[in-house]
Amino acid sequence: MDAASPSIPLATSPPTRAERLALRVIQLGSIAGVLVASTYRVFDLDRFLIPKELALHVTALLAGVLALRALRRTTMTSVDRLLLVYLLLSALSAATATNRWLGLRALAISVSAIVLFWVARALREAGLGRALLAGLAIAVAVVALTSLAQTYGLRLDIFSLNRAPGGTLGNRNFVAHAAAFGFPIVLLAALRARRFSSFLWSAAGVMTTAAALVLTRSRAAWLAFAAVVVVFFVAMIVSGPLRRDGRTWRRSIGVLVLAALAVAAALALPNTLRWRSENPYLESVQGVANYQEGSGHGRLVQYGRSLLVALRHPLLGVGPGNWPVVYPRHAPDNDPSMNPSEPGMTFNPWPSSDWVAFIAERGFAAAIVLALVFFRLIASALRQLFNAADAGEGIVAAALLATIAGACVAGAFDAVLLLALPTMIVWTALGALWTPDAGVVSGWFRRAEPRSYASIPVVLGLGLVALAAIGAARSVAQVMAMDTFATESSRAALERASQIDPGSYRLHLRLARNGKRSQRCAHAMAAVSLFPDAEAARQVSRGCR
Repeated sequence: MDAASPSIPLATSPPTRAERLALRVIQLGSIAGVLVASTYRVFDLDRFLIPKELALHVTALLAGVLALRALRRTTMTSVDRLLLVYLLLSALSAATATNRWLGLRALAISVSAIVLFWVARALREAGLGRALLAGLAIAVAVVALTSLAQTYGLRLDIFSLNRAPGGTLGNRNFVAHAAAFGFPIVLLAALRARRFSSFLWSAAGVMTTAAALVLTRSRAAWLAFAAVVVVFFVAMIVSGPLRRDGRTWRRSIGVLVLAALAVAAALALPNTLRWRSENPYLESVQGVANYQEGSGHGRLVQYGRSLLVALRHPLLGVGPGNWPVVYPRHAPDNDPSMNPSEPGMTFNPWPSSDWVAFIAERGFAAAIVLALVFFRLIASALRQLFNAADAGEGIVAAALLATIAGACVAGAFDAVLLLALPTMIVWTALGALWTPDAGVVSGWFRRAEPRSYASIPVVLGLGLVALAAIGAARSVAQVMAMDTFATESSRAALERASQIDPGSYRLHLRLARNGKRSQRCAHAMAAVSLFPDAEAARQVSRGCR
């Protein structure tokens, strides 16, 4: 049900043409974000990440412009104010970062996410929340389908062979995270389906999502999924209307039985995955809480060193996206986070935790503010759950709580909200599911007293949409530079690409290895400025200072 608190009523007029177009933009943008990828294998992760960032920014830009008038009736709440403070702190942090190009890239992802959060709220208030969530459910199911397609033998240039079954996301862990935090959205579609045919399609989405989740062997995602299931069904028990709604319980049990059968079939069918262990899934289950060795121990080392970095930069952190720039100088010997084939560089461009990244990159204040955002969303969802007038309100509150649980638990052990596609799905879903309160917390779960709120200023929305446009332009520049790097060899072409994308470390490094000394030194120093501790950059810059 898409009802809001009685003290902040929904719009009574039908959705406008612009609002319906904004809905279509987000529906198509979320699916495009899943499917879009580059075939330039030399760029490994970036050939997946950058196109998806472009999809996020373009979706936020178009949807934001179309929904600007709708934002005028969307109330400014304490959650919105906290998000603005978080963005302001992030912007200040990006301005002081060593690598400002990475700072801009990470900041733009956060800005586009908040734009979509606001647009989703406006569309929900216009009565389009159900359709918006249906589009997100389809996007989650498509993630699972591409992963299963790769698992059972489909080979496409946009798939990654090294991180199968990552499908069009390029990494099995990314697929698993999307399946975990997206499961409540797909399940909600099945539980609220108005026709039996819609229920069957939604149930099929639940089945494919569950099967892909298990086949990925992602322990962080398994923990997140466990949290999702526990939160969802505890919510169904504690909410009176849900507890008494036999139809919801029958559908829930039926969907979970179908999901269990899908998982069993997925494990039984022969596939193309080549795990090193004889019992890979049992081994993963046994190693879920193993932090004595392997990747679990590596995470503890990384978390400890990253928090030391944060203590040295407590106010604004080292800058959004700048963890891989700063971490190498603090890494101990034999740190598994470091890439031995590229001394002075990390394996991944982010730490293995959203929350460690937020603290180290944006500072303790920004991380606390973001935590308060989630606390307020959880508090609102709990009040809605306990005060639900019917099963429809209760099931939406349960889905909101479960989505937050999935995103936060997965993000505690891996990168989730640092990446474009998860950010798009999670923040859009939160905007479509959340019912703002018309006041501050009164007790814990009692409905607050009415309180007036101002509308979200259009000029503020325009400002954030403009930043999303900058993010889109930046992503276009990166895609163009990637194309030149992968297909051209002439120095003139590479020089033009470095002008299009001045933040490309790989382009500068390549140009610094040949040509006249003055030309080489300019690019060598540019590479050093981007990654000061990278051994390759230091080598090419010798004699240039």
